[in-house]
Amino acid sequence: MSETPEPVTPIRPTSAGTPDTPTSAGMPEATKTASVRRPHRPLAALWTLAVAVVAVDQLTKVWAVAALSDGHRVRVLGDWLTLTLLRNPGAAFSFATGQTWIFALIAIIVTVVVIRISRRLGSMWWAVALGLVLGGAVGNLIDRLVRAPGVLRGHVVDFIDYGGWFVGNVADIAIVGAAVIIMVLSVRGRELDGSRAGEGRGRHAETDA
Repeated sequence: MSETPEPVTPIRPTSAGTPDTPTSAGMPEATKTASVRRPHRPLAALWTLAVAVVAVDQLTKVWAVAALSDGHRVRVLGDWLTLTLLRNPGAAFSFATGQTWIFALIAIIVTVVVIRISRRLGSMWWAVALGLVLGGAVGNLIDRLVRAPGVLRGHVVDFIDYGGWFVGNVADIAIVGAAVIIMVLSVRGRELDGSRAGEGRGRHAETDA
């Protein structure tokens, strides 16, 4: 007498997919949370750095106005680096002193542009660069909006004298630092989203092949 084979119970696929093909539904909750938060880290870094630059810039300007208004000079590194108060109605090197409102508008445009492109951020270095740009632009914009002689015509408080070559402030340092970082990132072909220039085209070419 032949034995009756036992019935085989079919394995039904679950919503998590097959055992060999993990999907997001089968991912641990901590992993899914980390994958969601990761793209927001550069954006958070941008805003944190921008706020820090504005705060330090404005606090140091308040100190400079209070401590250096009598015209005396504080030597930090001899004559190479000193602190002296200067109210600048123009741009760097007192350029275009009669067109203060133009630089106020430029600062507003830069601020809007940085906020718009920040949505595509995926690179921490680009976040640092844009945070410095945003903080520096807003720091000097505040001066042009609230300081004498009036809105969009306010004189920027400068107090860091670099050996007599020019006098700047913390916002200027942030903008120069951002320019250096952006140049390095551009030379290296690093995009805003963290990829390298041409990576996307290369992947499409491999797929087509």
